[in-house]
Amino acid sequence: MPEKKKPQQRHGFRTNEYIVYPAHGVGRIVRIEEQEIAGAKLELFVINFEKDKMTLRVPTAKLASVGMRKLSEEKTVKKALGTLKGKARVKRTMWSRRAQEYEAKINSGDLVSIAEVVRDLYRSEAQPEQSYSERQLYEAALDRMARDRRRRENGRGQRRRQDRRRARQDGTARQDRRRGRGADPGRLKQSPVRLSARTSPSPAEQLRLLGTLSHHGRAGL
Repeated sequence: MPEKKKPQQRHGFRTNEYIVYPAHGVGRIVRIEEQEIAGAKLELFVINFEKDKMTLRVPTAKLASVGMRKLSEEKTVKKALGTLKGKARVKRTMWSRRAQEYEAKINSGDLVSIAEVVRDLYRSEAQPEQSYSERQLYEAALDRMARDRRRRENGRGQRRRQDRRRARQDGTARQDRRRGRGADPGRLKQSPVRLSARTSPSPAEQLRLLGTLSHHGRAGL
């Protein structure tokens, strides 16, 4: 009996797609599999988080409840960058309570909420240094933003490369037809497009985000 073919797409998400999982940030769907648990068949997204060296299995029917989403759209990215340029809004409450609120925003997976954490915890050279716990939350939020943005940019670059490759192949095929012969299969063979294996933002990416803040010379917190 032939082996059942594994599904490549469910609920608008496909294998090898990068997604955002609120509690862990950007991950990649490596496959969609079926498991039997307590006598019931369950379909699962298998998601790999390279930075955390972790693999997570998420039931395909529970996407809404866990908050899994696609990478941010352009308008969301623009809104988040606009948030970075705004004035910090720091509540006059105990740090422990504010820290919980910041952590909840980071784990929400919402790019604008994460940008609010970066904005509120940013310190310029003229301001007092961050405490250890402030620095940890700031770096976690900045990392989430940078990874979401970079994966989105990589995805756009990948689509452009694929479009250019298809255009070249179409041109080659047309030339072959004009010459009265079929296209050379070897010439049309596509090499796989690999996304960068890096998962943490480079210093340059961090500086680009930080530059958005410092360029506007925000006042002290």
